[in-house]
Amino acid sequence: MARDWYDLFITDFPGGAAAEVPQTGREQERRGFFKRLRENMKKTREALAAEVQATLFEGDLDEQTWERLEEALIYADVGAKTTAEVVERLEQEAQEGQLVGGEQLTKRLSELLAELARTGDEHIDIRPDPTVILVVGVNGTGKTTSIGKLAWHLRQTLGQTVVIGAADTFRAAAVEQLERWGERAGCDVVKGPEGSDPGAVAFDAIARGRERAADVVIIDTAGRLHTQRELMAELEKVKRVISKQMPDAPHETLMTVDATTGQNGLRQAQLFGQAVNVTGIVLTKLDGTAKGGIALAIANELNIPVKLIGIGEKLEDLRPFDPDAFAEALLTA
Repeated sequence: MARDWYDLFITDFPGGAAAEVPQTGREQERRGFFKRLRENMKKTREALAAEVQATLFEGDLDEQTWERLEEALIYADVGAKTTAEVVERLEQEAQEGQLVGGEQLTKRLSELLAELARTGDEHIDIRPDPTVILVVGVNGTGKTTSIGKLAWHLRQTLGQTVVIGAADTFRAAAVEQLERWGERAGCDVVKGPEGSDPGAVAFDAIARGRERAADVVIIDTAGRLHTQRELMAELEKVKRVISKQMPDAPHETLMTVDATTGQNGLRQAQLFGQAVNVTGIVLTKLDGTAKGGIALAIANELNIPVKLIGIGEKLEDLRPFDPDAFAEALLTA
């Protein structure tokens, strides 16, 4: 069953963040999310599952079968490297007689995809006081919305006090959007004059977080293309300012990636990772693409864990990433 917010965060709560949450309620929520995940992953599943079913359930398992399976996975943006690894292992196990029939093959394919998507530390540690989360990404990837939803869940689900730093000082709409989210979530929003130094806003946000004894400080940054060297250098400067304020911060650097961009998103994550040491991916707009396999490619090929996924506009449609549930949603017709 799908992971929930209590699985994602490491806290100082005795017994963990979910200690006081009834297990039945969590199971109901997880089932509800898995249902929405399957529904919102419909485009990718329709593109992939039908081909997988036709390939693994019909005819002999010959060379053409494995080539068709590779093509289907690559079309879904699982990535050439990840696809090659998965298909090679599946073919080997089938030849050794470990797998018989389409159901076993499909189940094992799902397991292999999930296994390769599981990399690095899949948690977000919010024990530092305060925890500083830096959020980066290209324009239009859903960064500001994801920050607002994350702040809401931290506040409403886990009872954390949150300060948001609006360090995207070049886009007034981003600041206004964060202020609306701040009101909705009950969070302080720290901002500066339009066009002011983003590093100064980040510095002030951490100072406010300390002053208010906040649990978490989330810092937004201006969207930028990975090819814009001056803006990438500015991002590195923001990170240095944060580190001067708190030597071990940022404790988490999340990057939003638009799933509809496919392999370009993989390249973006690679270059941002080189600039600011991305520790986790927020993969957005999965409901609008047939290329949802990019989640698996990013995790396996870049060794950066996907920690959150966005599958719609609702608050509950930003969720912790679960490789097992995700792979199942990709393949289950």
